Amino acid sequence: MAGSTLRSLAVIGALLLAGCGLLPGQVDETAGWSAQKIYAEAKDALNDGAYDRAIKLFERLEANYPYGRFAQQAQLEVAYAHYKSNEPALAIAAAERFIRLHPNHPHVDYAFYLKGLATFNEDLGLLGGLSNQDLSERDPKGAQESFDTFKELVTRFPDSRYAADSRQRMQYLVNSLAAHEVHVARYYFRRGAYVAAINRAQIAITDYPGAPATEEALVLLVRSYDALGMTELRDDADRVLRLNFPESVYLAGGPRSGKPWWQLW
Repeated sequence: MAGSTLRSLAVIGALLLAGCGLLPGQVDETAGWSAQKIYAEAKDALNDGAYDRAIKLFERLEANYPYGRFAQQAQLEVAYAHYKSNEPALAIAAAERFIRLHPNHPHVDYAFYLKGLATFNEDLGLLGGLSNQDLSERDPKGAQESFDTFKELVTRFPDSRYAADSRQRMQYLVNSLAAHEVHVARYYFRRGAYVAAINRAQIAITDYPGAPATEEALVLLVRSYDALGMTELRDDADRVLRLNFPESVYLAGGPRSGKPWWQLW
């Protein structure tokens, strides 16, 4: 299921839960508790890793005391608890809700950071986690959303305590997005779809300049142009490759074998 659909369902579910009181026969353990006591109990549960209990207590806090700093902090803590319990769609929905309700809150940068972290891992899933699948081999939609969120954080809050880590994650995401384009270009090249391979390699080069995957993107351009008999464009790409990556492993062995390096047979 697409991330946006999951997120929509998460938002609907959160709204339904927020609008519901206790079910018949249920006892409210927080009856008579102050906002401070509910918050303290919820924080203890969060610190102990009891995320479900923490979320329920934070939601009860907001329901019982909808105004004031404890309710606002509870909204942030709910986002964090969902993130820690590996529920990225719910974490994103909670973070987005906080940003929408409190755009000028002194800790809204943290909400952006949580959203970026949750989106960063949203499309990994159980199977991806078990197989250690590389980000470049997955649908890049989540990576792009995560990059956009971190970018908004560092643009709006350049002095935020989360800015430095966000910038590092942005660089990783740029490299991964470029690698994804090269991964697709490689797929097309191996199947003889040279025009498609050229298009994806060019995206990697133009949209993500400086990424490590640029080297292989240029290699795929050279080989694809050669396969199509477009010698002038092939030679142009080859010159760019040699200029920017003179030590490229792809160039090794060509002259010694008496053949151009891009010829594989």
